[in-house]
Amino acid sequence: MARRLVVVGAAALAVLGLVAGPAEASPQPPAPTVTWGVCDPDSGGGQAGGFQCATVPVPLDWARPQGPSITLSLVRRPATGPGPRIGSLFLNPGGPGGSGTGQIPGWISLLPKGLNERFDIVSWDPRGVAESNPPQCFDNLGQELAFLGDAQYFPVGAAAQRAYIATYREFGQRCARRDTQHLLAHVSTADTARDLDHLRQAVGDAKLSYLGLSYGTFLGATYAAMFPDKVRALVLDGNVAPSSWTGIGRPGATSGTGGRIGSGPAAAQVYDDLLTLCGRTDTVHCPFSAGSPAATHAKFATLLDRLRRGPISLSGVPITYEQLLSQASDGLDIVQPFTSPVAGNSASGWSGLGTAMERLWRLRDTPIPPPVTPEPPPAGVAPYPGAESSTAIQCGDSPVAPTALFPALAAQAERRDGPIALGALWTDEICSTWPAKAAASFRGPFDGSRTPLLVLNTTSDPATPISNARRMVNELDNGSRLLTVRGYGHTVFLNPSTCAARAEVAYLTGLTLPRPGTVCAQDAAPFATVAVPA
Repeated sequence: MARRLVVVGAAALAVLGLVAGPAEASPQPPAPTVTWGVCDPDSGGGQAGGFQCATVPVPLDWARPQGPSITLSLVRRPATGPGPRIGSLFLNPGGPGGSGTGQIPGWISLLPKGLNERFDIVSWDPRGVAESNPPQCFDNLGQELAFLGDAQYFPVGAAAQRAYIATYREFGQRCARRDTQHLLAHVSTADTARDLDHLRQAVGDAKLSYLGLSYGTFLGATYAAMFPDKVRALVLDGNVAPSSWTGIGRPGATSGTGGRIGSGPAAAQVYDDLLTLCGRTDTVHCPFSAGSPAATHAKFATLLDRLRRGPISLSGVPITYEQLLSQASDGLDIVQPFTSPVAGNSASGWSGLGTAMERLWRLRDTPIPPPVTPEPPPAGVAPYPGAESSTAIQCGDSPVAPTALFPALAAQAERRDGPIALGALWTDEICSTWPAKAAASFRGPFDGSRTPLLVLNTTSDPATPISNARRMVNELDNGSRLLTVRGYGHTVFLNPSTCAARAEVAYLTGLTLPRPGTVCAQDAAPFATVAVPA
């Protein structure tokens, strides 16, 4: 999951004409037969841990189901027992742009115990992502990174802002020139919801069981609205409220999706809490601790002041002010260190973030080595995981403020929330010059499903604050239940709570919702574990 959550804004009237019910726009093709087999060891993490892989064709344009098709990649871990198999549980890791075939095998040990016993665990790369026809705006990743340069991070100062805006305007134009398949107009959330219903039929389930993380919560809410009679049980974890994504009922000059979600202020608040908690513990558990919250905050402010004067060399790599803040913001998502026993995915958690900041602190007076002339990007065409997937989905599907507003919005955000909030804001700006709009967005209403959903959120989520979960329940308006988890991090899935896991299992296996107002605790507090080695 990326903090880069997120343009259909005032979409064409033809798109708005689909509001009442895009699921009925045209008949679906017959559900295919899925043939599961051994996973390709070079594609994602599905080759380990008992996973199987498959591909399924779907129409490029669901309004023309007999037209050109694209292929979706799937991964499955069959139900293990004991107990009778219920069906398939579809997992979406969020993003947008998260790869189900790459991420879910690495996260399978975090799945609440008991679910893989009763369900086949199924995930997929949504259209336009990873192994499922991703847009490729360059020949390879090296070319893309060389083109983006400093624009990989948020801009600081008027000159950098102008360069950032110009870079992403040209980025979008390059993507449009290479979009010979017209894919960019057909990667909307509604398109993926249609795909998901096709996959549900392909695995033989009468109704959908689903766990969606982050952006995957909006996908789940969209599915429930478009296919209300095909919902069995949906868990939405780390929520993006429908109004946050679509902008419906949320007027004002917020930047875009991240602005409506509140990602910038949330990251700023959680980072403030991280420094406070770090200062309350010792340097064994948080190496950046200065012995008290006030001293640790002051230490971080001093580090930022040093970085404003220029980069710090870390193992020969210059780390800039913008890089530290961007990576610190992303590092807030997973609180406890984690290593997957299946695919080797890992996260260093908040203690690892403290270790990295302490290394920078100790190297702050180290001379920067002479710049090395970068090697030219490799020649030749090679599929790569670039920024195109998340950008195409978010920018084609969710409204954004005009480009001209962003410098003022950035100044306002920095005054109010501090510089760590700027990453989310400038990610929204990319969409202001994106050239493609979704041909068939779904913009509501979202209260069509009569099946109550289970909505989860931590109280201090740095990417999707809990206000989104409350709005999600209100906008579904169908008896859906909010379960709150006291603690930090983005999604309960990645920041485990045994209490919440029991509620998820009871709901997904037995369709029993927790009591109204249920509040759970996380299994471990921040910095409760020993810091990862430097």
